[in-house]
Amino acid sequence: MNRIFLDVHALQTVPPSNLNRDDTGAPKTAVYGGVPRARVSSQAWKRATRTYFDDEHLLDPSELGVRTKKVVELLARRITELAPSLSAETALTFADETVKATGLKTEVPKRKADAAKESGDTPAPEAKYLVFLSARQLDGLARLAVDGAADITAFLKEKTNKEKAKEIADSRHSVDIALFGRMVADAADFNVDAAVQVAHAISVHRVENESDYYTAVDDENTEEETGAGMIGTVDFNSATLYRYAALGVHQLAANLGQGLREDEPRTEPVRRAVEAFVHSFVSSLPTGKINTFGHHTLPDAVVVKLRTTRPISFVAAFEEPVRGDQGGHVREASDRLAAYVPDIERAYGDQDSTLSWVLRVGPNTLKLADLGTESDTLGDLVTAVGQAVAEHLGKPA
Repeated sequence: MNRIFLDVHALQTVPPSNLNRDDTGAPKTAVYGGVPRARVSSQAWKRATRTYFDDEHLLDPSELGVRTKKVVELLARRITELAPSLSAETALTFADETVKATGLKTEVPKRKADAAKESGDTPAPEAKYLVFLSARQLDGLARLAVDGAADITAFLKEKTNKEKAKEIADSRHSVDIALFGRMVADAADFNVDAAVQVAHAISVHRVENESDYYTAVDDENTEEETGAGMIGTVDFNSATLYRYAALGVHQLAANLGQGLREDEPRTEPVRRAVEAFVHSFVSSLPTGKINTFGHHTLPDAVVVKLRTTRPISFVAAFEEPVRGDQGGHVREASDRLAAYVPDIERAYGDQDSTLSWVLRVGPNTLKLADLGTESDTLGDLVTAVGQAVAEHLGKPA
């Protein structure tokens, strides 16, 4: 299959907020263009994107996965559903043996072992690392464990059954595994190369973190009891962020294989995954300190490009920080982007082979309309992108 990349660019303004904290509790920052910028890590926005799939029902639960250390408990519950006569303790044993058969390592955490000494309960083993498994993979492993119920240890020692366990755990990946990949350091054959790369979002302008001094009053205080019941500070900033993600559609298609459904064209799983990703990446929002700041915003502008050359971030348009001389940052950032994109694509010869779409809000983003086919709504944009991907995949290699 030919290489196909989908680039998603967004300008999004957030009010005073603390979306993504560092180890001191302050909003993350980075120096770019010689000045400090607000920053939201790629990991924070990838998790927000991944959880949005389920929260907004963009994909069926059967097309999603779970990332957890508690994979033994998770699998034991599925085994019990298939074989209700098994005791909870037996189901845990079956699950642990089956997980180990895939090549993953498990152990009982010390905290659980210590607690078990006092309670007398049988502690559940956990994986030594976060394990990302699809719903279909968990179901397949549960069925395998039940097949070997007569003697699970002997059953899984057989070479064919151990190979089957590994095959189940490494096939028919969920959409989120296919998109974001899977890595296990001591089981390299378990790894899945990510189809998506997400950049750290940074502000297009200089930002200095600020602190909010707050107090809380004790409701039961009498009039004679003056003063606060609690005082503290919380750090925050506000910014217009440039966000960027690159999706390797060819890698996504390879990860999904034939997909999770038997009765659909081979392009359909990829189209559905692409549409879900674009919708989720654009609409999702990290929730750090959201109860404190209520920073519920959506992008002012989104530019999506489908290209056969390598991905191109447009962050260099903001290497010189936007000054905000026009009474804000969105208009100047939009103007910068509108001027920069045609120049770099002309210089590197990518204009003719690239499909482009634009979704924008308000007059401040007007100049971006020339960067591609304008969509009225996010739904229109997502549908157009999905159709273009399906058509491209349907062409001969």
